[in-house]
Amino acid sequence: MPLDAPAGAEPEDALGLVRDAAVLVEGERVAWCGPRAAAPDVGAPVEDLGGAVVLPGLVDCHTHLVWAGDRTRDFEARLRGATYAEIARAGGGIRLTVRAVREASAEELADLAAPRLDALLAQGVTTVEVKSGYGLSLEHELAQLEAVALLGERRPARLVATCLAAHIVPDEHKERRGDYVRLVTDGILPAVAARGLASAADVFCDEGAFTLAEAREILTAAGRLGLRTRVHGEQLTGTGVATLAAELGAASVDHLEHVDAAGIAAMARAGTVAVLLPGATTFLADPALPPVKALRAAGVPMAVATDANPGSSPTTHLWLMAQLACVSYGLMPHEALRAVTVVGARALGLADAGVGRIVVGGAADLVATDAPGWRHLLYGLGDNPARRVWIGGREL
Repeated sequence: MPLDAPAGAEPEDALGLVRDAAVLVEGERVAWCGPRAAAPDVGAPVEDLGGAVVLPGLVDCHTHLVWAGDRTRDFEARLRGATYAEIARAGGGIRLTVRAVREASAEELADLAAPRLDALLAQGVTTVEVKSGYGLSLEHELAQLEAVALLGERRPARLVATCLAAHIVPDEHKERRGDYVRLVTDGILPAVAARGLASAADVFCDEGAFTLAEAREILTAAGRLGLRTRVHGEQLTGTGVATLAAELGAASVDHLEHVDAAGIAAMARAGTVAVLLPGATTFLADPALPPVKALRAAGVPMAVATDANPGSSPTTHLWLMAQLACVSYGLMPHEALRAVTVVGARALGLADAGVGRIVVGGAADLVATDAPGWRHLLYGLGDNPARRVWIGGREL
């Protein structure tokens, strides 16, 4: 898929579709790709995939795969009419998961996360971003990120770790918010960067989380440490953090249900990716949806991810998220395919390295599907069309 699709490009051009194609793999990389009639004769065995639709490995660019505990009581409370914010104020929500994560070791957290990652791999998801954010102390944030590292040793997926120590202010700092912000900027983020446990930092700027001023302080500190920056923002209320994120060079703003016109314009100018999370809006029955038409018109690149987490999006079905992005948000099928491949990779800073694309020199991460045509990939609600999956040239 081309890294950038010009506005108004025909769907098949935006996808870089090649019919009757061939891909030559050498080691872990793509050595050649294009029309089969032009393929070089390398004298090696050729595997015929029978006309299957073949995609680059999918990219889930926003997950919280590492967690412990149970949030089903929160689910019931929501069905009885409690809001997400009301549940959080009552001690549920993220705080409930924090308590469970703090009682678990890195090994235990990795064991709990492994089946979630396996579910993604079975769908052809080959690159997965995984956030911390349920530890909210130096010790426990490091443990969560160590669990991500353990997962990377046990599974072939390409994992990208993100430190989300700025998820919410933990209970022990409720009356000392400034102290916690300083712990994040001067303690947790430097320790994470020094240990190489994450390549990015994230902050949740919204009602019940961090203020715009606090987000600026945290994002600035992360940038000084050489960490890529990302933002959970404009989900529950409009805060203006999309404009701030673009100003500070954040790679993405994720959620965006309440983003304003100024935020959209700023993201477009900066090339900031909009990561859309239909699992959260669906599960929370949120009537506010991201303004896809305005994002499209402004030229903001749009990715789609699972937001896999125990409270607001308990799913590991990236295909369903892409399908919902079409049905509920109004993405076109070709936009949704780009959203879970090349644009997702862009949000992680990996698109230039060939992740999320089939390109010479790029990773040989491939998915062969059983769909009769590319549009069918987004048509069967809840379907998983992945038939065979390769990561770095090796079939799972």
